[in-house]
Formats: sequence, structure tokens, C-alpha cells
Amino acid sequence: MALCEGMGGGSPLRWPRVLLFGDSITQFSFQQGGWGASLADRLVRKCDVLNRGFSGYNTRWAKIILPRLIRKGNILDNPVAVTIFFGANDSALKEENPKQHVPLDEYEANLKSMVQYLKSVDVPERSVLLITPPPLCEPAWEKECLAQGCRLNRLNVVVGEYASACLRVARDCGTDVLDLWALMQKDGQDFSSYLSDGLHLSPKGNEFLFSHLWPLIEKKVSSLPLLLPYWRDVAEARPELSLLGDGDH
Repeated sequence: MALCEGMGGGSPLRWPRVLLFGDSITQFSFQQGGWGASLADRLVRKCDVLNRGFSGYNTRWAKIILPRLIRKGNILDNPVAVTIFFGANDSALKEENPKQHVPLDEYEANLKSMVQYLKSVDVPERSVLLITPPPLCEPAWEKECLAQGCRLNRLNVVVGEYASACLRVARDCGTDVLDLWALMQKDGQDFSSYLSDGLHLSPKGNEFLFSHLWPLIEKKVSSLPLLLPYWRDVAEARPELSLLGDGDH
């Protein structure tokens, strides 16, 4: 079998990355119709969208693993955008779910620590986007809890306190923030249809999140070119002239 023509020719093709870091709401975001899948589709041939969602995780654990996901290196390899989306588990009630619960002040400190770590590895604040936890539909989530043999272990008013802490971190650190908790409840609307089980996003909730997330992500990636030429623009006689350039089109 012949070696690939042009093997070794041209400069390495840099493929920018967007990193989604969060709990189950991020992990599940690549399911059909998920907000992460929609983002990956919108950014095809511009960015790789990496799902680093960890179901059940809180900021205490996230702070520990973040350095394993992003390390200091070639600045050109750094993510062009990072979403940090935690709080749904941190806000669990301590008396009902002590393993996932993280006290409010520690949650706030953990978010700041992660933003500061990213800055230390050359991912600046302008590339970071915090997302508050969504509101909790208590009747629906209580059904889930009872089915698992436990009592209601979260309250929407408490989730709101964690959302407010997330907003404070964004303000103090100078990052963008998406206040999902407030947006889903704007003008007192019924937000239950945005949630599949009272906690996680339904198809409608995924669509809602993406519609508000995209304008914020678009600002961070708008200067990125389409990678490699459109097929009609490839030189027919000598395609390597089109395909072994810098890859920006």
C-alpha cells in the first residue's frame, strides 16, 4: 500500500478546542438534541468540542481533577473557551445527601480556584464561561428520590443561593456567566418542561440552554476560520496546493 501522498508535507493542522467541564448535565449534553451536541454541530470544522462532564460530581472533586484535564503547555493548544457548569450536586441538602453536598462558601471558593487555575495555565478569564445550576422542580425530583428510597434532597431556594454565588464569582473574576437558574424562571414562567426529572434537562431545556449559550460562545470563537477549503475550491490538478497550506479558509 502506498504511503499517503504529501505525507510529511505542510504544517501541522491546529484544531482549536472548546472544553465543557461539569457534572451530569454536561456529561449528558452529547445525547441526541443535547446542548453540547448542538454546540459541536455549530462549530464543526472550526473547533473540537470536548465533553468533560462527570455525573454526580461537585466542585470539591472538580477542583482536584481539573489539572489532569488541562496543563500548561503550548499556548496554541489551549482551549479557546471553557464552560464550568457545577452546582446541581453541590447544592444537595447536607442532611439528606452529605456525600455530594458542598457548603456554599466552599462552592464559591472552588469556582474561584478553578478560574484562577485556568488563568495560571494560560486560559484567560475572557475564555471562561460559568453556568449556574438550573432551577429545581421539587415535585418531579421528589418522585425520583422516593423511587430510590430516599427523601427530597434538594430545594430550589437553596439552588438559587448557589446560582447567586456563581454570579459573584463571575463578577469577581471577570468571566462571562449564564444565569440559567434565573432565565428559566423569568417572569414567573413554569419551568418544569425544561427538566426531564426535575433536575436534569429535557429536550426543551437543552434547546433553551443552547439558545442562550451560543451568543456567549460565538463571541469567543468568531475569529476562527473554517478549517481546510471547501471542496469546490480545491485545486483539481494539484490539490496539495490547496490542502497543505495553513488550513485557514
